[in-house]
Amino acid sequence: MRSMYVIAHPEATHHIERVVGGWHDSHLTPTGRRAAASIARALRAGIPDGAEVELISSDLRRARQTADEAAELFGVKPILDRRLREKSYGEAEGRPQEWLDRRFVPPPAVGDRMGHHEGVRGAETRAECAQRVYAAMDEILRRTCEHQIIVTHGFALTFVVASWIKMPYESLGSVSFRAPSGSITVLREDDFFHNRQVVSLGDTRHLDT
Repeated sequence: MRSMYVIAHPEATHHIERVVGGWHDSHLTPTGRRAAASIARALRAGIPDGAEVELISSDLRRARQTADEAAELFGVKPILDRRLREKSYGEAEGRPQEWLDRRFVPPPAVGDRMGHHEGVRGAETRAECAQRVYAAMDEILRRTCEHQIIVTHGFALTFVVASWIKMPYESLGSVSFRAPSGSITVLREDDFFHNRQVVSLGDTRHLDT
């Protein structure tokens, strides 16, 4: 049986400063660091001692800091993969959120939602973000580790889950799996039917302890 634990990094400085995240290399706040420790303890409690564990993380600092908490408890070294980064917002990154809001062009209700340009120079399209996350997941899923922990970001997480359930790329234009900051999403594939389950999505109960 394969189990995958997908982490949306907890509170980072761009959240409280109200600036655009994306590839802006913000770091965890003190609250975020405490949440990262809670995430690591919840993972440690749910994964059997002695089980093989692999930890793959976005290379952005806020994700790395989250992964480091789990790495210490499991005694593993995180594998950093820039393809698990958040969607890039180009020249908006690090600027006030209101700066982006004034320029943002929302996608159409119908038509080319994947290739839609949001009006900000250098920003990724939905298609570009999805393609790189799908490529990362293809590589991760070719490995045979029984327990895999993935640390990523809120927008990118949708494509991690979509890849897991084998959602066709052509269907990604409107999908959104909402997972709060600091949440754990559990995915599982059984050895007999090889069905891929979404066991839980965006669970934050560990943050209440």
